[in-house]
Amino acid sequence: MTITQHELESRLWDAANALRGPVDPADFKTYVFPMLFWKWISDTWVHEHDAAFDAYGDDLDDEIEADFHRFELPEGTLWSEVTERVTNLGAEIAKTFQRIEMANPRSLAGVFGDASWGNQERIPESALLGLIRAFNKIRLDPSTVSHDLLGAGYEYLLKNFADESGKKAGEFFTPREVVNLLVGILQPEPGESVYDPSCGSGGMLVATINQLRESGKDHRTLRAYGQEINLTTASIARMNLFLHEIEDFDIKRGDTLRAPAFKAPSGAVRQFDVVIANPPFSLADWGADRWSSDPRAICGVPPAKNGDYAFVQHMVSSMKPGSGRVGVVMPHGVLFRGGAEAKIRQGLIEKDVLEAVIGLPPKLFYSTDIPACLLIFRDQKPAERKDHVLFIDGSARFAKGKKQNLMSEDDVRAVIGAYQTGSDSAGESGANVRLVPLEEIEQNGFDLNIGRYIKVAAEETADLGTALVAYADARQHRIDTEAVMFERLAAAGVDLSVFGVSSE
Repeated sequence: MTITQHELESRLWDAANALRGPVDPADFKTYVFPMLFWKWISDTWVHEHDAAFDAYGDDLDDEIEADFHRFELPEGTLWSEVTERVTNLGAEIAKTFQRIEMANPRSLAGVFGDASWGNQERIPESALLGLIRAFNKIRLDPSTVSHDLLGAGYEYLLKNFADESGKKAGEFFTPREVVNLLVGILQPEPGESVYDPSCGSGGMLVATINQLRESGKDHRTLRAYGQEINLTTASIARMNLFLHEIEDFDIKRGDTLRAPAFKAPSGAVRQFDVVIANPPFSLADWGADRWSSDPRAICGVPPAKNGDYAFVQHMVSSMKPGSGRVGVVMPHGVLFRGGAEAKIRQGLIEKDVLEAVIGLPPKLFYSTDIPACLLIFRDQKPAERKDHVLFIDGSARFAKGKKQNLMSEDDVRAVIGAYQTGSDSAGESGANVRLVPLEEIEQNGFDLNIGRYIKVAAEETADLGTALVAYADARQHRIDTEAVMFERLAAAGVDLSVFGVSSE
């Protein structure tokens, strides 16, 4: 008997709530996702075993049965076999996870993360039993829950865990409307490779696959790659991809800026058709000391206390010649900050690989209230966009939310349409758009502040940086105007000393 999406989400959330009290909500994901994944592969193994027996009856042997199973589960590691034990339950679960990972070294090594299952200070046995009882009410084999439904349930938990975690959620969850916007702009195609160098829970990669499925294209030929520095989050990403029925993927754990995990045989970073990411904003202590001789520093070494342009240059370096395109979420500061970042920004603009700057609505993210933008790079820009940068202001396309603002599907479609057509397809209520020649950007000192080129709709996007730019412009205008006025007054013989100005 199948269950509805609402029923599945309700039961999954009940399971998570079994931990409420003794476990910090920010840690729910550490325990709930491994248990959900184990329950899924265990129920599915039983389902596959029954199918094998129905097909072969008494002739079924281990060799035949192995062909029916996606994962190998050693004897004694099924959910029903372990959860009925009454002593040292946490330690038994930890041991079970190790055995399953060892039996599937190529696909599941490390997938269950590093939770302290046997530490009752972290997760008391009563909470663990509550979690097990809640999961016992859900059958997760293919006859009950489809991959689409299970994937949606996993996304539902991720979103709820993000809501519960507050600012900590920024480490593992990007609002799905931002993910869908980036994927809609970059348009991955079947057969292409997609890479997220700070993949979090894998949302960008999953959205890429889902977009191909929904458009009727063959998602099975798309190859997904990701790197994530946090062990638990990297495990969540792998489970997320498995539950969405994605098998051709490679998620590696590690520090992308200090030790990129995907390398070409030459030793350079590997290059991909689509590079997509929402990296941590303005990361301090990101490893600048190693970048003076790093070939990824194509336009310079970013400041030691701000890694924004390290991620940008890593992603541009990872862009495949010809087909390569990059979409990255960045704080507005990258558009106008000075010093080393100004030189890097100028270098990227002069290389003519920056295709678009897109302003996003305020307060979309869990980790920060500051406004953000999308930078879109393309190795081969369309002829009509060469020597130009497309500016889009999508800051007004949102609805107010309780904690975070929200972009509807219409909002996302309007911004994608503005990018694709280079015009405001939604009329006055859409997004302001303008294709700006590089000469004009050069005249503005390679400052990309969106307000310099188009009218910015949402006043909330006027952050400190924007305000400083506006102040600097206004101050210079006052100085210039005063200079002209004093020159005319002096020519008329007026004594300027009363203004504290020399007449010389």
